[in-house]
Amino acid sequence: MNKLFSVLFLLQFLTSCDHKYKIEGISSVNGLDGKTIFIKSYQNDDWKLLHSTEVVHGKFSIEGKADSVLMAALFVGNENIMPIVLEKGNIKISITKAQISAKGTVLNDALYDFFSRRDAIDMQIEELEYKESQMLFRGDDLDDIYTQLSREYKQLTKELDNCVKGFISDNYENVLGLNVFLMLCATQPYPMMTPQMENILKDAPQSFKSHPTIKEFISKTKENLLNLHNSRQTEQTKLAETQ
Repeated sequence: MNKLFSVLFLLQFLTSCDHKYKIEGISSVNGLDGKTIFIKSYQNDDWKLLHSTEVVHGKFSIEGKADSVLMAALFVGNENIMPIVLEKGNIKISITKAQISAKGTVLNDALYDFFSRRDAIDMQIEELEYKESQMLFRGDDLDDIYTQLSREYKQLTKELDNCVKGFISDNYENVLGLNVFLMLCATQPYPMMTPQMENILKDAPQSFKSHPTIKEFISKTKENLLNLHNSRQTEQTKLAETQ
């Protein structure tokens, strides 16, 4: 199951030319100075080391090339810090206590712009709890509080779903679409199909749905659904026998 839930699963992009890239990173996190940065890609059910370099005075640099665009991850020790797309161009990485980002190339720009939009909506959803406390403190009517916050929550969750689906839809044919979809998979305690996932797959091209990782996920969700159904039937049978 590791290969199913590693959201940074390696994808081969359909090109044959070399992709030369340069990674230049800056960090304001004091604890990173002197640490070794690793760039790894997920291949054959394991993380393959591609590069390593030391952080010196808050800076690090890596140069390399690949036969195709790769989805990779930046590690510090055994900790997966952030995703990064290894593609042609200069990739600028910024690591602070507040946020991390990879910019400077087309796919990295798109990925971290998406993260920014998604996180902003998530923050608004989290703030609803604080807003509820304020309204209660003011003595607002409970029914009014419930009506208003329910409406806002519904609106924000719809906006979040549209943000995620729109991004995946725009990137069905490159490394971003699959990996963000796998991020959704990884939020579940076990492989299960949510309405959001069904909606994404419904409109996906066959090339996306036929990818081995997607096919495995769909197969596992069907298997788990069948097991759940059989388990419930067994429980109902036992309950009926005791009555």
